[in-house]
Amino acid sequence: MHGRILSAVASALALIAFSASPAAAEVIEAQPIPTTGPEPTLPAFVGAPARAKPFSSEPAWANDFMAPNPLNSVHNDPWQTDTYTQYGGPLGRSPKTLSTYFGRTCISLTFDSKGRLIGTCTHPIDGPGLYRFDPVTLDILAFRQLPFASPPPGTDPALNSTGGVYFFLDNRDRAVVATADRKIKVFKQTKRRFKLVKTLDPSGCLDPVDRMPSALPDADGMYWFVGRTEGTVGVIDPKTGRCNSIVLGEEIENSFAVASDGVYVVTDKAQYKFRAGRKLKPRTIWRSRDYGNTGVKKTGQINAGSGTTPTLFGDGAGEAPRYVAITDNADPMNVVVYKAADEAKHRVVCRVPVFREGASATENSLIAMGSSLFVENNSGYDIYKFNDVASGGIQIGGDPAAVSEPGFARIDVTAKGCRKVWENHTVRAASVVPKGDARNGLIYTYENVSDPGEPDADPWYWTALSARTGKVVFKVLAGHGGFYNNHYAGIALGRNPETNRVTAYLGGVGGVMALRDGRR
Repeated sequence: MHGRILSAVASALALIAFSASPAAAEVIEAQPIPTTGPEPTLPAFVGAPARAKPFSSEPAWANDFMAPNPLNSVHNDPWQTDTYTQYGGPLGRSPKTLSTYFGRTCISLTFDSKGRLIGTCTHPIDGPGLYRFDPVTLDILAFRQLPFASPPPGTDPALNSTGGVYFFLDNRDRAVVATADRKIKVFKQTKRRFKLVKTLDPSGCLDPVDRMPSALPDADGMYWFVGRTEGTVGVIDPKTGRCNSIVLGEEIENSFAVASDGVYVVTDKAQYKFRAGRKLKPRTIWRSRDYGNTGVKKTGQINAGSGTTPTLFGDGAGEAPRYVAITDNADPMNVVVYKAADEAKHRVVCRVPVFREGASATENSLIAMGSSLFVENNSGYDIYKFNDVASGGIQIGGDPAAVSEPGFARIDVTAKGCRKVWENHTVRAASVVPKGDARNGLIYTYENVSDPGEPDADPWYWTALSARTGKVVFKVLAGHGGFYNNHYAGIALGRNPETNRVTAYLGGVGGVMALRDGRR
């Protein structure tokens, strides 16, 4: 692995030196993300173009205070389904890849009403920024630096889930971000800028050590927020700035889900359902501790608990969800499905173990398509595995994800219980947030592949699986080297309003990558 280590060191040093922070009104033309290390010997395309085979799935509930589904947040909708029902993504027909290099990882990507790509993109030294990209060329059209403060002691800067990792677009195309200064900021889009139009201050309702991973509106337009370290769960009125909260004394590492009937939060101890009570005080509707936990932070996870944002599903648009699903931290890990209703005689519907003992973990929300859940394995992903490059007290790792464990699985849920339909033991989706597409029946993921012909090569592939069978349909080489590591970023599918063509986008350590079908 000596060649790969040197490649990773070079990539990390270049990343420290280059982090694009353009002037607010400056347009930066896209330059491809550089490749590093030896050329792979593997083919650039594997498999065959897909044929669209729709997979039954009802749309998630639409929140009137957010942009339309699936264009409002990293997980597509307030139910956090990670599924597209409106249009089909790339099918691998004469595929074209492109990228833009600017040295920040865009964990969350989505699209405004004009089809432009909007993202919060972060760097462990410079912190996060808001970006707007041309969806065709990937040129940077607008930028806004967000507040940044070093994460609290004991928080790995490369695994910091607060201060701008999550954001949402509201029903006025504005970006709403929980920032590192313990504020919630609202940014209006202008021709060349993100203009700050509102700052909400929930700090008086946050535990003193808490920073916010996420904020989302409920069905009444109140903004809910959570604190990572001590588990603050709070509500703030965006019109008056009044807030209220409770502190759970449990860690909340990810975002949460919102439905017409409440707010669903998972901590490192339990799954909760809340509603706002008198004077905006969060009220616990139910709490379930039926949650396996080894108490160990597995390699590939950010804390010793569920790595998932809760996923809601069942019943469809306009209705309360029937189920909420997470993964636990047992060994092997389970997919756990709960009844979402306020009252339930037996809260847990099922626990289904996935992947093998000692090699099962996930740090990403489940995909929900119809009554099917899809889960990937992130066990073994460790950005520090091969090297640590120190700069200014911040360590930046290389490209270790080739050691991550394989695994992808489908679980079907019925009123009588759950069953595992298939489990793929070859795909190594190191840390990506995958997406399901009900219009074409594909699961889109992104994987790091070992190259037997050149062990020091570091190829990264766009990969499409059949939702029905779990078999790989096609793979397309995105690039090779550490800059192509997605590092927990989420795939986003966007349709160009001018051409009607759909492109898959993904943040990586070096910038943003994209995949689209060629013209036929």
